[in-house]
Amino acid sequence: MDKFTTVTSVAAPLPQADIDTDMILPAQFLLRLDRALGPFAFHASRHGPVPFVLDQPAYKGAQILVAGPRFGIGSSREHAVWALHDLGVRCIVAPSFGEIFQANAVRNGILPISLDADGHARVLAAAEAGTTIRVDLDACMLTIDGEQPLPFPVAEHDRETLREGLDETAQILAHHGAAIEAFEARQARETPWIDLTPAQLASFQSLNNRTA
Repeated sequence: MDKFTTVTSVAAPLPQADIDTDMILPAQFLLRLDRALGPFAFHASRHGPVPFVLDQPAYKGAQILVAGPRFGIGSSREHAVWALHDLGVRCIVAPSFGEIFQANAVRNGILPISLDADGHARVLAAAEAGTTIRVDLDACMLTIDGEQPLPFPVAEHDRETLREGLDETAQILAHHGAAIEAFEARQARETPWIDLTPAQLASFQSLNNRTA
């Protein structure tokens, strides 16, 4: 996944509370075979009578989303995060998140930022005004043009995951790859039959049957 260092962008305001994963990506799109899910994100809202915020000219291409409390509650579908990432969203600011959604966001290169009521109100006001916002993961600071920076909390493991751009599998390979290779080499020497191809295994079994 892409590394996250800084993001500078206008922020799209979506302050509604309790936006669940089905609202982010409805169930009828879960059977698609790729992650190009951006066009289907917020499907119901984008086909309503009022232009959806991310489709409005002022917020098209916004990399930051300012959401309401309990964003991403509901089912554990990771597709909701894939859809947001495909839209170009790299950071979501909200008072709180669904726990599984928050973990899925980090694993897919999206930074979820939880702020208290005052901090969230400041960022939401900036989003509604179309003011540029800068998010710096190294400093753990969110800066609104012309204002004092806002510090935000982030778990160190999540911070490193985003900075390195490594999902869980890539982290295991990066930190334990040499040990895994050494184990596989030793296993190949000591138990070579484990790595036989189906054709080799069939030949081996045939030989055993003839000599039995």
